[in-house]
Amino acid sequence: MGGGGQVDTTAANNANTALYTTFTIFGILGGGIYNILGPQVTLISACSTYVLYAGSFLYYNHHKHQAFAIAAGAILGIGAGLLWAAEGAIMTSYPPPNRKGTYISIFWSIFNMGGVIGGLIPFILNYNRNEAVSVNDGTYIGFMCFMSAGALLSLVILPPGRVIRDDGTHCTNIEYSNVSTEITQVLKLFSNWKMLLIFPASWASNFFYSYQFNNVNGLQFNLRTRGLNNVFYWGAQMLGSVGIGYIFDFSFPTRRKRGFVGIVVVALLGSAIWAGGLANQLNYSHDKPPAKLDFKNSGSDFAGPFVLYFCYGLLDAMFQSMVYWVIGALADDSETLSRYSGFYKGVQSAGAAVAWQVDTHKVPLLSQLVVNWSLTTISYPLLVILVLLAVKDEKSPEESTNSKEVALPPADDGAVGGLTKLS
Repeated sequence: MGGGGQVDTTAANNANTALYTTFTIFGILGGGIYNILGPQVTLISACSTYVLYAGSFLYYNHHKHQAFAIAAGAILGIGAGLLWAAEGAIMTSYPPPNRKGTYISIFWSIFNMGGVIGGLIPFILNYNRNEAVSVNDGTYIGFMCFMSAGALLSLVILPPGRVIRDDGTHCTNIEYSNVSTEITQVLKLFSNWKMLLIFPASWASNFFYSYQFNNVNGLQFNLRTRGLNNVFYWGAQMLGSVGIGYIFDFSFPTRRKRGFVGIVVVALLGSAIWAGGLANQLNYSHDKPPAKLDFKNSGSDFAGPFVLYFCYGLLDAMFQSMVYWVIGALADDSETLSRYSGFYKGVQSAGAAVAWQVDTHKVPLLSQLVVNWSLTTISYPLLVILVLLAVKDEKSPEESTNSKEVALPPADDGAVGGLTKLS
């Protein structure tokens, strides 16, 4: 909703600082925690922190004390780290290898419905106002009920060992891990060459939010139009995720070729969109702010910046779906993918925290755009190298049928025994 639904965004900004600080830490640790606790305990614990955060702003509506909101923000950062690690593991390890793009796009579409609703609320509240108003108690209570229902629904999610796909294959046979194993494995991520190649994309993937939200939508449009723009920004994400998901799953017979094509498509589209952003940015700055645009009264002047902001949403979904697809293609087991997803979200959150401070210190807008464009551009060749070196094409049905199950010897302390398939 922007600013936690408050006119004065100070409390929300301070809460977000606390949130991203803990999110960075627990994003990285989240994969290990998920591997120890499993999906149900991890998800209901994580989702409960969102209810607390919404409740803190219900409290703030009446008492205007920031302390509760800031503390709830820090706790939400812990929960968000757990939620995104679990979500990343589920959407990349539960589907068959040739349908991971589809599952990612389904998740991304559902996820961005929240953004659409969050944009509609201030748009409706402020449609006939010249000054903004904070949302009422009922809005916060409604969100708390919705979040509580989501938390309870997480209890019906099966652990990966019990998931059987439509084609009869099992998701994974890996059992829950232990603390010492996960600490070791999480620390190894920082020297894992695959994660190092994905680091720039992780850092870039939320870094552009402060520029797009504050310095494109915030500076160029009036109050009610900003809410309308956000409806279309998050709606564009739904379209972008579906489109890139199709390319990653159905465009070519082999997984590696689909990966290469998908990355090239995002790179070309991203370059075109950032070039349009550059043309737009040359028209204003902090020292020369633009006139506020209104969707009803500004005529054709509204169209260009609106389409640009819509395209920014499209690119965000395609870029992040691309990164998730690459992560999902690096492995098939839930244990590994939960760690990879957690690492991605941790680095992403660290980048976002830095980006918000960059904007707070009023770094020139053109410099912010150039940095954002550069970070995303650097990511593409590194992801191509990663797909080239680490992503394997799926086995043919004949190869899968002829695979042999071989029993492993008894496991040492902390190791996992069981069955593995060797070609």
